[in-house]
Amino acid sequence: MVPARRIAATLAAALLTAALTACEPVDLSIPPGTGPAANPAANAHEPPGTVDAPTARTRLAALIEAPPATLDGYVRDCDNGDACVFGQPWFDTDGDGCDQRSQVLARDMVDVIRKPGRCAVTSGTLHDPYTGQTVTSVSKIQIDHVVPLAEMWRSGAANWPPDQRTRAANDLTNLLAVNGKTNQSKGDKTPDVWLPPNTAYHCTYARIYITTKSNYALTVTAIERQALAQALAACG
Repeated sequence: MVPARRIAATLAAALLTAALTACEPVDLSIPPGTGPAANPAANAHEPPGTVDAPTARTRLAALIEAPPATLDGYVRDCDNGDACVFGQPWFDTDGDGCDQRSQVLARDMVDVIRKPGRCAVTSGTLHDPYTGQTVTSVSKIQIDHVVPLAEMWRSGAANWPPDQRTRAANDLTNLLAVNGKTNQSKGDKTPDVWLPPNTAYHCTYARIYITTKSNYALTVTAIERQALAQALAACG
């Protein structure tokens, strides 16, 4: 039998804990039903497979440093019989019947609507990671290669077989749905020349970039490595 004094002490402790909890202030800064837990899109725009910051720093240090090669032989256009060196754009490399562009749009947008019985995305909302703005028109969204294809060519892909270049060009880890105008302003620029206007995204952008460079054993220049290291500093 439990002594009466022990029961009384237990009940007193429980009442004291309840009283203290009831007096704690309620945080009203985050409205109910919001935040990352309630809105998974708040943590979007980090493709699966992206390495974390400590791993990114380790991988960045391990990348081979070399000057960029020339763009001799680089042809991206597949129209008019041109021999596009990275293959047909948005090739369904994983064979699931849905092209890579549609997969990225569906992954990165919210409230997505597709064509009936098709993969193509007809509408939705993009919380653009590059600008922090909201884009509601699919026609104003482009798919960006975080490591541009021209940069891949300059840093090692020129020596790859065609099938490897096709896989790299359609690798979902290196693809993001972004504001079209911002993507056009980026072009083929590397991080030492261009980073997203949204500085809050620099950490994630650098991690995606390094993930791709590391996965494909691509080289970096000294100034490119320095810019990526500075971007990683935003990771904390």
